This record gives sequence, structure tokens and C-alpha cells, in this order.
Amino acid sequence: MRSFCYRFVFLILALAASARASVNVTSPQNESTVTSPVHYVATASTSTCSRGVASMGIYVDDVLKYVTQGASLDTDLSLSPGNYSTVVEEWDYCGGATYTTVTITVSGQSGVWVTSPANNSTVGSPVNYVATATTTCSKGVASMGIYVNNVLKYVTQGASLNTNISFNPGTYNTVVEEWDYCGGAAYTPIKITVSGGTGSTLYAIQGSGGWASYGELPPDYNICTNCGGGVTWSMYQHIKSPSLSGNSTEFNIGGTTPYADVLFTNPLIGQNSSQGLPDNGHTLLPTLHNFTYDAYFYTGQLSLAQALEFDISMYFNGIKLIWGTQCRVAGGNEWDVWDTANSKWVPTGASCYPMNNGWNHVTIQVQRESDNSLLFQSITLNGNQTVLNRTFSPGSAPSGWWGITVNYQLDGNYQQADYSTYLDNFNFTYW
Repeated sequence: MRSFCYRFVFLILALAASARASVNVTSPQNESTVTSPVHYVATASTSTCSRGVASMGIYVDDVLKYVTQGASLDTDLSLSPGNYSTVVEEWDYCGGATYTTVTITVSGQSGVWVTSPANNSTVGSPVNYVATATTTCSKGVASMGIYVNNVLKYVTQGASLNTNISFNPGTYNTVVEEWDYCGGAAYTPIKITVSGGTGSTLYAIQGSGGWASYGELPPDYNICTNCGGGVTWSMYQHIKSPSLSGNSTEFNIGGTTPYADVLFTNPLIGQNSSQGLPDNGHTLLPTLHNFTYDAYFYTGQLSLAQALEFDISMYFNGIKLIWGTQCRVAGGNEWDVWDTANSKWVPTGASCYPMNNGWNHVTIQVQRESDNSLLFQSITLNGNQTVLNRTFSPGSAPSGWWGITVNYQLDGNYQQADYSTYLDNFNFTYW
């Protein structure tokens, strides 16, 4: 789903950037609240300098505070309470450099900061909880948990959480709490009203049957099954390593035509359903309004990807709704969403910096509104949630199309370099 103009802009950006180098910061998370000292963990890579990364450093409000040799850093910085714009930068042996910006708030006290759901909000089930915690305990935060009406429903280790909890319709008093290694605790109450049903979830889609794949060649990006070598691809299921569940799926792209793509698609509900949900009576689809795309993806070749795309498509009663969401790795590290009616990508302004050589967790929440418009609610990557609340008009589809599909797409770069990615724990929730 890429137009010529879209690709042309990317080409300019790709050639202009000092690209093919990256800085991946795993701690602290961007836009998080932390306590001092702030723990920084980051790695850097470059494919433009054969001699590699020389050193890395940390700037705080444009002042260089720390420098270390090599392509990784792991250090603590003491900062007073307040808001800071920090930058982790790498310098290579060829005179090049690149950086990643991390905005943080340093708190002087223990606390729990909940970014989702909002207090006194009305939400659909499952409810996505995203929170971070800080403590004055020198040993740090041990774990976090979620109480629902005074019953502990979820616990995780560490100072952050990102999970979905299913609710029946109703009003709930929930509490997100942290426990530190010194015996202390802090919490934040979140009152929510849950509307609609609890939702149904299809699990481990990456390992299920029903997958189909197609090439897409510029400039029109019409699908092809025999693309003359311009784009090549393969898919292998039930991979044990790398894997989180022992059942990941490998997706590969190659070829000779720059900026060619591969679309991997699976029909979940309706025609050709891979999940036993054909909806022959056409009674299920019209009732569905809320969808969650939840998956983990991995690659050790992130710098070779132009973009990675995660889509939900719905067709019924002569209309089409495509909630297309792509992480534009090249040309700006930004999330884009798809405008169905006008067939174009729209930048969101939200940054997208997945980890290389690590599992990335993406959760995309969307909604079909009462007038059939498409609402992009939020994108969460590795615990960092961006609330979008962007609405677009639907498009037209042949009257015979009936179903819901999910897509995973790999976009080739200006060299059409071969690269591989993996999906695991791919779940889809609908209600």
C-alpha cells in the first residue's frame, strides 16, 4: 500500500540521512518518570563505517555528561528532580554520528505513573494497562501489580508494566501498585467504566494455517505472485529459536527491485477464515467495533528494513476499512497510519524505535465507529504508548467481500537488501 510519491519522499530522506547507523536505548524509556540516579543502557551500530563505533555518550539538556569507549553503555547519572531532554549519541571511527533522544521526568519521591487507562475513563475490554514506577529505595522497584476491586489480578517483575486485562461491562475500582526491595510500596487508583463485551481473542496466529503471501512492486504496488525476481520472499513456521513461545514464524524478503514489498496476510473471520469463523449468515461482522493487534517481532537486521507494517482490514456491506499502521524505520523512525478513503499514508508524529537483536512488543488498538469511520486509538511499542485518536473515512469495496484479515508486511529499502524478521505470540482480540 505504498504510492510512488510516498516512495519518492522516502528515497530523498534515505539518501540525505547519515543513515545506516542506530542507537537503541533500552533504559530509561522515552517520556518515562524515573528516580535518580537514572540508569542508562544503550547499544549502537553502524554499517557505513567498516571500522565500527568508536564511543558513546549522554547529553543532558545539551551538556555532555558521560562518554565511554565502544558500542555500548551501561551507567547511572545523578539528576535533580525535574524534566530533562537527554540524548544518547554514538560516534564512529569514520567521523559519523547518530543519536536517540530520550525525554524523562526525574521524581524525588516514590510513585506510580499510569499512562493507560485514564482515571474515570470509559474503555472497552480488554483494558490495556501501561504504567511505570519509581522509588527512593536504593535497591529499586521489585515488582508491580494491578488490583481490581481489591483483588490482585496481575503481577510482573520490575518497574514497568504493559498488559491487557479482560473485564465484563461495568464500573471498577482498580489500583496499580509498586513494591520496592526495601519493603516500601506506592500506588495509584484508577477508576474505569467498561463498556460492551469482554472480547474474544484468537491466539498464536503466527503459527496457524491460512497465511498467504504476495509481492508488491513499485510504483503501483499491485500484488503479484510471480514477480519476476523483482521481489522474493519466504515464510517458515514453528521456529524454536529465536522464539518466545517455541513457535515463532520467520518472514524473509529479497529481490532486485528497490523499494519492493512483501505482504503476508491471514483471513481470520469471514470468507476463507483460518480460525473456523466463516460468518456464513453475515451476523458476526456487523456487531464488531473494537480490535486489538498484539504481537512480538524480532530482527537482527533492522537497518535493512524500510518499514514494518501491521494491518487490520475489514470488508462488509460494500465498504472497506483498513487500519494500516507502519513503523517507518528508514526516513525518520516514525509511525504512520493509513488513510483508507484517500489511499495514502499519514505521519503521526509518534516516534518508532524498535530494538535490533531483541523482541519488540507492539499493541495496536483501533475501533470502527457507529458511522463506520476508522478510529486509530493507540499504538504501544515496548511499553511506550502513544494515544492517537485519529479518525478517517472508510472506502468502497466489492459487495461480495466479507471478512476481517490481519497483515504483516516487510518493505524493502533502496538496495532491496535481503532481511529476515520473526513474529511470535501474535494475538487478535475483537468485540
